[in-house]
Amino acid sequence: MDESTSGSRLLKNRDVATQGDFCFWFAVSSIKMVTERLPAGTLAASENEPDRGRYVGRKPVSLALLLVLAVVFFIAVSGLSRVYHAQQEALGNRWFTRGATDLKAQRFDRAVSEFRTALLYSRDNYDYQLNLAQALIGLKRTDEADAYLINLWEREPDNGRVNLELARIAAQKKQTEQALRYYHNAIYTIWPGDQEVERREARLELIEFLLSINAKAQAQAELIALAANLDQDPAQHARAGDLFLRTQDYEHALSEYLLSLKSERHNSAVSAGAGWAAFELGRYPLAQRYLQAAVSADPSDAQSAARLKTAELVLQMDPFRRQISAAERNPIVIAAFAAAGERLKACPVVDDSKATAPSASGQGSLSESWEKMKGQVTEPGLRRNPDLVEKAMELVFSVERQTSIFCGSPTETDKALLLIAKLHEGI
Repeated sequence: MDESTSGSRLLKNRDVATQGDFCFWFAVSSIKMVTERLPAGTLAASENEPDRGRYVGRKPVSLALLLVLAVVFFIAVSGLSRVYHAQQEALGNRWFTRGATDLKAQRFDRAVSEFRTALLYSRDNYDYQLNLAQALIGLKRTDEADAYLINLWEREPDNGRVNLELARIAAQKKQTEQALRYYHNAIYTIWPGDQEVERREARLELIEFLLSINAKAQAQAELIALAANLDQDPAQHARAGDLFLRTQDYEHALSEYLLSLKSERHNSAVSAGAGWAAFELGRYPLAQRYLQAAVSADPSDAQSAARLKTAELVLQMDPFRRQISAAERNPIVIAAFAAAGERLKACPVVDDSKATAPSASGQGSLSESWEKMKGQVTEPGLRRNPDLVEKAMELVFSVERQTSIFCGSPTETDKALLLIAKLHEGI
């Protein structure tokens, strides 16, 4: 139905109203006319008339007749009025339903037209105005939408939907303080239906907004509040884990992923997230476990495969890990020492006087220290002098730290050694 059809229907409805007004006028006029035309003796008989008693007896009957006539006309007018308003409401609801359907389908142009038509029948309808504002936002006509929403907010400042829409507009305009205020209003005010779900979604939007402006500390605080109110749905915990990863809060991320995996053990994406969080925390055995599960379930997951390879190298090349014998440790130290020597050859800039940090011996460059120690870092040398293990690895860690600053991308072995160095910062 187009706007012209809508206009013609509105005119018809106005005709109904005019008819109602006419009936009311006719009722009043009729009563007045009957009253004026009654013989004077009907209401007050003359003292000179012989039939005064008869006229006086007719007076209550006339008044009762007038009263009944007035009531009948009043009921008729009221009925017409109710019919008119019911028709207005039905037409408004019909246009609103069409607009809501088009809004859901993101046909914003049509939705705006339909909501405006609905408002012709009910100009102050709160839901009609709110949905019109949402359709205008869909058309990027935020200034018009803002005008409607501010008016609605003044009428109901605790309406969650209105506050959320105002927050979105403020976020688009990069009005951070206003956006935060409206988002928090939306989280803590009234929502129709399932309030917990709506509030959770509002908080998630707030977190996404905070991450978009790189406010990671604030986003982390909101995430902690969100996680405290999650139910047993594994998808909710997985999403919280993803968001904690983006804030670099790996401890909370791992906790959320593990909660999700209790219900969905074979979810490859959640296993990958858990492996990533454990990897960043330096918990390489746990990272290896979950990354293996992720790669097994999804062989195309290249990132998890790369992290798994690094985690396995760290576990293989760490001479200080628990439950390892001297016979197993010595070959690991020798291999790490040799890798550090290759890194130095590929990156001689670390021996520059401005770039060189104190060597393991406290004297000379890293290359000189490595050359002096090279003859000792052998199977026999390590067996004779077990304390040399720590000195050799201290030099390896120094080489890897310095070359990571001044040289190019490290090899997988060098990357693993640098991560091991971070695990043993005191060495």
